[in-house]
Amino acid sequence: MVTGAPRVEVDAIVVGSGPNGLATAVTLARAGLSVHVVEREATIGGGARTEELTLPGFRHDVCSAVHPLALASRFFREFGLDRRIELVVPEVSFGHPLDGGRAGIAWRDFDRTVDGLGADGAAYRSLLARFVAHPGAVASFTGGSIVRIPADPVTAVRFGLNALEQGTRAWSGRFTDVPAPAMLTGAAAHAILPLPSVAAAAVGLSLVTWAHTVGWPVPVGGSQAIVDALVADLTAHGGTIETGRSVERLDELPAARAVLFDTTPRALASIAGERMPRRYLETLERFRYGNAVAKVDFALSGPVPWTNPDLARTGTLHLGGTREELAVAENAVARGIHPDSPYVLVSQPTVLDPARAPEGKHVLWAYTHVPRGSNLDRTEVVTRQIERFAPGFRDLVLASASRTAIDVEAHNPNYVLGDISAGEPDFAQLLRRPVLSPDPWRTPARGIYLCSASTPPGPGVHGLGGWHAARSALRHEFGITAAPSLAP
Repeated sequence: MVTGAPRVEVDAIVVGSGPNGLATAVTLARAGLSVHVVEREATIGGGARTEELTLPGFRHDVCSAVHPLALASRFFREFGLDRRIELVVPEVSFGHPLDGGRAGIAWRDFDRTVDGLGADGAAYRSLLARFVAHPGAVASFTGGSIVRIPADPVTAVRFGLNALEQGTRAWSGRFTDVPAPAMLTGAAAHAILPLPSVAAAAVGLSLVTWAHTVGWPVPVGGSQAIVDALVADLTAHGGTIETGRSVERLDELPAARAVLFDTTPRALASIAGERMPRRYLETLERFRYGNAVAKVDFALSGPVPWTNPDLARTGTLHLGGTREELAVAENAVARGIHPDSPYVLVSQPTVLDPARAPEGKHVLWAYTHVPRGSNLDRTEVVTRQIERFAPGFRDLVLASASRTAIDVEAHNPNYVLGDISAGEPDFAQLLRRPVLSPDPWRTPARGIYLCSASTPPGPGVHGLGGWHAARSALRHEFGITAAPSLAP
């Protein structure tokens, strides 16, 4: 890794070192190209950094924390991520606490989950069984541009129909109890969209499919372990990284046959707009950014005292109550309101990776959804929502660190106004991300590509946006049609 500003000619330059940027760089370097990564921050990793945010010895994930796509993503499967780092896969993928000590428990074992849902077990099974039986098909058509014809059209059509059901007011027609629909809604709420909506339902169905197949793993050492594995492979194949350098104009970069941007469309237009046709620039300018997150990290003196003991067995929890309560909260955010009883996504990584805190202590990661551009500190409302399902939690807090939506953007400009999805992932922008094309990673300007979460398949630590962009650049700029091996 270098920190200077070498004026060297290389085959390819990658601007931005998030997981997608690093996946781009690794793929290009594995094809035998010389690759240089430029990062504006002093440290690399984008949304996959791990730092001491509260007290010494307490290591918190800065953005991403739990990684269903670490095992489902085709890029990470070919990269052999699970052979490079230790991923702890809990037997409970996620939990959804409810009042009175009830909870929806998403065991990795699908049959066990169904059995635990009582009267709604059969309905839950009928909704998800085909996807759990064919996770590779789900990964295939959710892992790239949805303009392309899926390899398994039967599963794709069934997925679309079920997303349509769960994304409309028909969403509770098959259920009679509370936990099953609450579990599905907690997963769908990851999308930060109004509920119900078809795009959010598709996100939820995908995540629940991974919950009952590959699981929702936590990397030992934090999300930084994923970044470190990518960097190690890149540098082993001749790639270089330059930190602490902000790129304002394309001509500031060394000469290269391809430049790939792990940035938002807004940043791409600002840096390389002079090379772009006006019509394409207008498309980038119309790209919409969604609502946001406010984040709170806690250092705790002990484990969270959840009222349901099964919740102590998972790394991930969705807080906010019933399906109806979650919809009220998420729809308030969509109207620009900060809800009093919000959806809160919680990760308790030290349940699975105790070395991230001093002996006997714990770290807790939490975020809640807020309107874009919010500058409100949500520590108290998050604390209150956790206390609702874990009385006594407040007494365990040794320290906390808060980031508003504006703070989130300041830390990572790809998160415009706090939008960690790098662009609203509604149905229109799943089709047009940022353009409607079977190859949306390639821009009309020769040698310029977009490889961020603002391209398909969208947000998440999966490396797929970068992998697809790199493969497009290999074909069009270097005449390399065979995908390079990524194996360890």
